[in-house]
Amino acid sequence: MMFNNILGFVREKSQFLYENSLFLQNIDKLIFASIIAVFLASTVMSSDVIGFLALVTVFLTFVKILTKPDEKFECKTFELWLLAYFMIVIISLAGSTLFYLSLKGFFKTFTYLAFYLSVAQYLRKNKDKIPYILGAIGLCVSFEAVVGLLQNFAKVDEISTWQDVSNLNPEQVMTRVYGTLKPLNPNLLGGYFVAGIPALYGLSAYFYVDKRYKVAFGILGLALLSTLTLFLTGCRGSYMGMLIIAIGIFAVSAKFLWKNYKHIYLSVVGGVTAFVTTVILMTASLRARVLSIFAMRQDSSNSFRFNVYHSSLDMFRDNWLLGIGVGNQNFREIYGLYMKTGFDALSAYNIFLEIAVESGIFALVAFLGFLVSLIKNSVKFILKSQDLKYVILVSTALISVFGVCVHGMVDTVFFRPQIQFVFWTMVAILGTV
Repeated sequence: MMFNNILGFVREKSQFLYENSLFLQNIDKLIFASIIAVFLASTVMSSDVIGFLALVTVFLTFVKILTKPDEKFECKTFELWLLAYFMIVIISLAGSTLFYLSLKGFFKTFTYLAFYLSVAQYLRKNKDKIPYILGAIGLCVSFEAVVGLLQNFAKVDEISTWQDVSNLNPEQVMTRVYGTLKPLNPNLLGGYFVAGIPALYGLSAYFYVDKRYKVAFGILGLALLSTLTLFLTGCRGSYMGMLIIAIGIFAVSAKFLWKNYKHIYLSVVGGVTAFVTTVILMTASLRARVLSIFAMRQDSSNSFRFNVYHSSLDMFRDNWLLGIGVGNQNFREIYGLYMKTGFDALSAYNIFLEIAVESGIFALVAFLGFLVSLIKNSVKFILKSQDLKYVILVSTALISVFGVCVHGMVDTVFFRPQIQFVFWTMVAILGTV
């Protein structure tokens, strides 16, 4: 309340400037353009360029808040948890033994959260722009799907050791596609698909309800193409994420179809499940990749992750209160003191373990509180609301958040900007309800 009063005083003093500035009166359009630019740049640009564009969005939002009349802050319960998490990260930074490296990680965290606040602030007054933002994400995902499909046909070589082939026959070795995302990595592309594919399925349903059938089926085609390319990445974590996406889609659709179309609904669910299972069983390379999830220590990638989890738990036990400081460079420096083998690790390969290691137990509690509060509020809205088109948009964002979190439990790519900016945009969409 006091903060909004201070903003009101500042705006009163800058009212003349606002009324006579073409830039300020069109600042919402500039913010929208900068948000779209972040997604477009994510496909081909470096992390530094993507981060710079995100900071442009943050700067424009800051200017808008200071000058635009009637612009107010609203703080939801899950955002209080998020604020608590950020404050704990600051305390962890102050106590880090590798302050400089941790500071670099902190700036990344600040950029992600500031971008979230900017998108959330924009969307709360411009809910009609949500389909356009999802459309931009879907367009980028579709571009990566086409590139990945072409890479599969070209049988691109691996840039590094992405697959344990020691126990595989030649026909079981998969050509793992990686798209154009930097750094080139199939796990990053798989994680990007998990974050972005729900936008395509959501928009398809959105336009179908709007009776724009040609657009709806066109987008559905892109969604299926992107799903196919997701499997071509060979990223097993993204397979798990895609399973969550499918469960989420069927769960939300049950709200509208179960009562009157129960038998058709069950037939579609059964048919899709049978089709996907058959494709996996009939494709030697895909079957071997999926079964390797359950190979435990017999698969070198699995074994490496188990070693990382073990070492990361030791790191957490020794730094449980405030952590080691945020940032993957900070993590790598200290991980060397705990690693069980001669192989380095980029992170803990688990979102929640990573947060605990970097910023301590209270940061983990705050982040979990943020997720639980966000999900609870979103599910409550989905179950009660009768606004079908808005429910579809909110469900799209929630399914994306769920998928990313599940994938992030077994991989390190959650902290890459291409996934982070999509993730926090989905959170911002959920913050509009």
